[in-house]
Amino acid sequence: MGEWYLEYEIQVNRPGLLGDISSLLGMLRVNIVTINGVDGGHRGMLLRADNDDQIARFEQIAETMETIHVIKIREPKLRDILAVRHGRYIQRDADERKTFRFLRRDLGILVDFMAEIFKQEGHKLIGVRGMPRVGKTESVVAASVCANKKWIFLSSTMIKQTLRKNLAGDEFSKDNIFILDGIVTRQAEDERHMQLVREMMRMPSIKVVEHPDMFVQHSEYNIEDFDYIIELRTDPDQEITYEMMEKNHMMSDRGTMDGSGLFNF
Repeated sequence: MGEWYLEYEIQVNRPGLLGDISSLLGMLRVNIVTINGVDGGHRGMLLRADNDDQIARFEQIAETMETIHVIKIREPKLRDILAVRHGRYIQRDADERKTFRFLRRDLGILVDFMAEIFKQEGHKLIGVRGMPRVGKTESVVAASVCANKKWIFLSSTMIKQTLRKNLAGDEFSKDNIFILDGIVTRQAEDERHMQLVREMMRMPSIKVVEHPDMFVQHSEYNIEDFDYIIELRTDPDQEITYEMMEKNHMMSDRGTMDGSGLFNF
């Protein structure tokens, strides 16, 4: 049984229209899994059908209907599934198609989006851009919980500055979510940490890199290696810059030298 995404625009809004469309799909033995309004006053549906002919017959009939205009009818993409769940499409960069933009008020959608990616098997490299205290790390951890995956920090500043040199037991599993802070890793001078990062990058697993632009500096990796780039902002006009973040990390390093604490293991 295959799944399909249907999105249509209402041309003539009248009582009973949704019931007529639902009845037509029912007569064609097409099941409606989920239905919701999406962007622009459109209506989206996730459908399930035994074969493609049922969907093709519905499309032919829909073309003769004056009350609706079919916008999309295709196998559902991740953005389609999330649009039906949340009532709108997540924003994607027009030029960089792998770049997705979120605002802090939309953390629920962001967590859902990342959780669906985390459920997939195999290698995925995800970069997360954003200023401090916007919710980057918290969103990655929450998405790991939703996907029922264990998360492993290789480098982080979430509580204290963390720098891992090795993993133990089931930590080195392709089923885990590996998280690293690109600024902390880039500034690390410990070759054992960098070797661990290289091993992790070769694994067929999910990797999440905060501050990916800083991570690729002076490394063998480049921004084209990333499958997804997520940008998280407090408001639409917030500029993501790295000067202040690097200063914060340098202050953290000085604090470590003074004994304020670095998780280095």
